[in-house]
Amino acid sequence: MTKRHRTVATSAVVGLVVAGGHFIGAGSAHADDVKPSMPPGTEPSAAAPVAIDSNAPGLKIPQGGTLAPVKVLDIAEVVEDLGGEQRRQETNETVMMALQSEVLFPEDSAVFNAQAAARIQAIGNEINQSKATRIRVFGFTDDQGSYEHGKELSKQRADAVHAELSKTVTNPGVVFDVRGYSEDYPIADNSTEEGRKKNRRVEITFPRGAS
Repeated sequence: MTKRHRTVATSAVVGLVVAGGHFIGAGSAHADDVKPSMPPGTEPSAAAPVAIDSNAPGLKIPQGGTLAPVKVLDIAEVVEDLGGEQRRQETNETVMMALQSEVLFPEDSAVFNAQAAARIQAIGNEINQSKATRIRVFGFTDDQGSYEHGKELSKQRADAVHAELSKTVTNPGVVFDVRGYSEDYPIADNSTEEGRKKNRRVEITFPRGAS
């Protein structure tokens, strides 16, 4: 049984009005040196569908205000099974499969359990169908234990998934990007076991095939 979530995203242009140095109707800003909210290389890839003229008479901008830089968000649809063991996220450009570590590995281990290979092979078959040539395999842990141990374990788990995918993905020109991120980039609250379980995961991302 699955449950379906559609994220708050849009293919339209999102514009913010800047007046007197403050954002109007915008969320809190962050400094440029703040750690990004997603791993490098996974940023939204949508392009602006239309050009925006900041001087267009139809734009209702307060006197003295200016239009902030245009930001376009990918449309993202997320589906996960009832237990959250597997999560699928699709945008206009990519498919991302996130598997909780518990469904692939014993605790604190990077050795596959009996069911893991079949799950990875199924994803590999979909990658073959999409004719993907670039695949990201990223491992993550929760915030328990040292950061260094999490970094090593998350990379070892990503390596294990990469090795299994390599047995199934048949495109000779495929390139893998394999990384371990330890506790960085959590997707849930690490203060609860339910949240930590979601954060212990391996993500496999590849371009969508032509529909």
